[in-house]
Amino acid sequence: MALRGPLSRLLRSTMSSCQQNRSQSVAILGAPFSKGQKRRGVEHGPKAIRDAGLVERLSNLDYAVHDFGDLAFKHLEKDEHFMHVPFPRTVGRANQLLSGAVSGAVGAGHTCIMLGGDHSLAIGSVEGHAQQCPDLCLIWVDAHADINTPLTSPSGNLHGQSVAFLLKDLQNKMPEVPGFSWMKPFLSARDLVYIGLRDVDPGEHIILKTLGIQYFSMRDIDRMGIQRVMEVTLDHLLARKQRPIHLSFDIDAFDPSLAPATGTPVNGGLTYREGIYVTEEIHNTGLLSVMDVVEVNPTLGATPEAVEATTSLAVDVISSALGQTREGAHIAFPKIPEPKEDTELRL
Repeated sequence: MALRGPLSRLLRSTMSSCQQNRSQSVAILGAPFSKGQKRRGVEHGPKAIRDAGLVERLSNLDYAVHDFGDLAFKHLEKDEHFMHVPFPRTVGRANQLLSGAVSGAVGAGHTCIMLGGDHSLAIGSVEGHAQQCPDLCLIWVDAHADINTPLTSPSGNLHGQSVAFLLKDLQNKMPEVPGFSWMKPFLSARDLVYIGLRDVDPGEHIILKTLGIQYFSMRDIDRMGIQRVMEVTLDHLLARKQRPIHLSFDIDAFDPSLAPATGTPVNGGLTYREGIYVTEEIHNTGLLSVMDVVEVNPTLGATPEAVEATTSLAVDVISSALGQTREGAHIAFPKIPEPKEDTELRL
């Protein structure tokens, strides 16, 4: 697994301590990886999101945008199943590489945007973030909890087990999966909130209840409203102290009518307004440090319009998390312009 060009220079840069007030500098890291699940095509997500105008949109928000390109992942020729988990060593090595890249971006003072790729990549993204910001909190926006262990997972796919690798509370419930000896769990269950759940496996349900993890299903969102959900979320995570936020956003959190080009769509998801409100409120804290956007799969769109709808939605979500508002960005005109004294009126 090789780092080339700007990415290698980023990782050689001097690391700074994690700062809660992020700069107006954004690092984009592409992670074209699909081995955390069985459907090919999600590795094309980073390019599709870029092609939908991500860099231009963020530049218009007055950010200095540094696109460090895509990580180069190598797939091992021999990577036997562990129990019924496919590609464990390949997934582990990919996440180790990503961890270093995210750590480098955060350490260099950037707000980091990681473009997936499947959601197994959050293992490395959050772990790399934690190297610089060990007191981070995690907001996981997803139709799925992704907190299975190899012992509870119906499919074995690692994109459905990402959170289990992160949690200290599950350390004695996780077998030693090949490829992951480089990391140890670091996150407490109280530092995690889920938003948008509506397809939770039986093993995941008992984990959520046993550990007392704060989560909001779509039923909760219907009952409480998204404003109250975000109030409770941010109070739960930030009341004790202000600290960096890691936002891991699976595009399938949205209803499939809005985001059809994804691998595991589930009906009854977030509306556009609900999803954007989530990211607006996170931006308003001033504490967003790293954001993952994952599971955009352009090969699964039934039409070009379906792909465009999904990728454009991804750009909107990222832009909203970084300050784009539905009232307008308000960057170009900090005050009402006044005519100069020598301005001539022309009829």
